[in-house]
Amino acid sequence: MKKLKNKDLITVADLSCQDIESIFKMAASLKKKNQKLLPGKKLGLIFNKPSTRTRVSFEVGIYDLGGIGIYLTRQDLQIGRGESLKDTALTLSRYLDGIMIRTYSHEDVVDLARFANIPIINGLTDLLHPCQALSDFFTIKEYKKNIKNLKIGYIGDGNNVAHSLVLLSSLTGVNITLASPRNYFIDNKIRDQAMEFAKKSSSQIILTTDPKEAARKADVLYTDVWVSMGQESEKANKRKIFKGYQINEDLLKLAKDDVIVMHCLPAHRGEEITDSVIDGSHSVVFDQAENRLHTQKAIMALLL
Repeated sequence: MKKLKNKDLITVADLSCQDIESIFKMAASLKKKNQKLLPGKKLGLIFNKPSTRTRVSFEVGIYDLGGIGIYLTRQDLQIGRGESLKDTALTLSRYLDGIMIRTYSHEDVVDLARFANIPIINGLTDLLHPCQALSDFFTIKEYKKNIKNLKIGYIGDGNNVAHSLVLLSSLTGVNITLASPRNYFIDNKIRDQAMEFAKKSSSQIILTTDPKEAARKADVLYTDVWVSMGQESEKANKRKIFKGYQINEDLLKLAKDDVIVMHCLPAHRGEEITDSVIDGSHSVVFDQAENRLHTQKAIMALLL
């Protein structure tokens, strides 16, 4: 476990299988019984994007571990008035024990980690969402026990969540089929990186435009909003393009009988998922949301 101490979590691609297992083991332990593993530790929480689950889970998480969280927006920091990211990183490193940042540009997180002398946790960028994927896989492991060779059917936009899911799948030997409209496939660099990992883990990665192919014999069905934060101007167009990319009762019938349905939330009910599915017996969506807390507590405990 000491191997992760003082490390950054920018992408799941930086984690070994042993690291991932350590996070899951710690998360399970903390879910069973809270432990004050970070007494007096101070975590900066930089939010350039609003949030429900990320903010509350990290604030509650650091408090549960015995530390304190300090919520910071762009308006609270001098970055908004021209101070460089480097100077901000170096200064905050003198006050804090770690920083979680949720922002738009992935390069901002990379640069923050480069300049800071304390662990940086990527709480979301337009490219990646590592904490979400780790908590998702922790949830899958709870339900399915052995995750090796499971099939995830991801249906929707090839976005930051999809990127982290495909990377984590390829690292852990999970098969994933991603169904998206042709112009909304995952990023080519992320795909190539996942394909390299898959050679070692024997994970199968399939990109398709057919939601039925993704759903067929799936152990896990996963979706996310069609329109991500910052893409509001594309809403009308994307609703037309993604109209057939919905997890509904018909699609559910193509998956395995014991399939679990996941959504990282917030959900736009009636768009990417129907009420009957998200509220149905196969849905683990709110267990998944709860596990953000336990998994992120594990990440903080191991890094800080």
